[in-house]
Amino acid sequence: MTRPRIALLNAAHDGADTRRNFRRELDADLVEYHCPSGEVPQSFAFDGCLVTGSRASVYWDREWIDQVQSWVGEAIDAGLPFLGVCWGHQLLADVLGGTVEDMGEYEIGYRTVEHDDTAPLLAGVDDEFTVFTTHSDRVVEAPPGARVFAENDYGIHGFRKDHVFGVQFHPEYDTATAADVTKGKDDQLSADRIERVLDGITAENYTAACEAKRLFDNYTEYVRQVSRDGTANGPPSAADD
Repeated sequence: MTRPRIALLNAAHDGADTRRNFRRELDADLVEYHCPSGEVPQSFAFDGCLVTGSRASVYWDREWIDQVQSWVGEAIDAGLPFLGVCWGHQLLADVLGGTVEDMGEYEIGYRTVEHDDTAPLLAGVDDEFTVFTTHSDRVVEAPPGARVFAENDYGIHGFRKDHVFGVQFHPEYDTATAADVTKGKDDQLSADRIERVLDGITAENYTAACEAKRLFDNYTEYVRQVSRDGTANGPPSAADD
C-alpha cells in the first residue's frame, strides 16, 4: 500500500478550511463525510479514520453527534486505526469511556506541549514542542486503559488506546486558519485577548509548530503497518522497508 484510504469525518460546520488543511497534510486518499450534515460512512472499508475539530461539544444533544459516536464506536471495535484532532480527540475519549468537560476558559494561540516519547504518533518530535490550540472543552479523564502521552498546563493533549490516538492541538492549521478561527471568537473572548493571539500568529511561531505536522506521516505509516500485518507498535523501521 502506498496511499492508505482514510475516512475523513469532517465535523466543522463550515468545512472548507478543515478539508483544505487535512488534504494538504495527509499523504492518503481521503473520503470525506460532513458530519453536521448527517453524513457518516456506511461501512468500515477503510485503512483508517480521522476525526476533525468542531465548534460543537461532544456532550451536546445533537442527532449528528450521536450518529458519529455510534459509527466510531463500531469502527474502533472493527480495528480501524483512528486519529482525532481537538473535537475528534474529545469524541474518541468520550466513546472509549473517558470524560470531557467544559474548561470554563479558553486555551487559544501558539502554546507549548510536552510528550513522553511513548507514542509512535510523535516519533521524531522534540519532547517539548509548539502547537496552535483553540478549545474550551478538554478531556479531564482519559479512557480506561489509555495512556496519556502529551500534556501541558491546560491538561491532556494526547492519549492512545490500542489503535486509537487523540491530540487536543491543531497540527493541521496554517496561519490563515489560525487567524480566521481567532477572529471568530469575538463573541467569547475580549478584543484585547484576540489581539494578543493574533499578534502571536507569526512566521516564526508557525515554523516552530510545523514540527508537530510530523504526526501525520507517523499516523499514515502506522496505518500502513496495521493494514500490512495487523500489528502496530510504531512506524516501520528502515529495515522493514
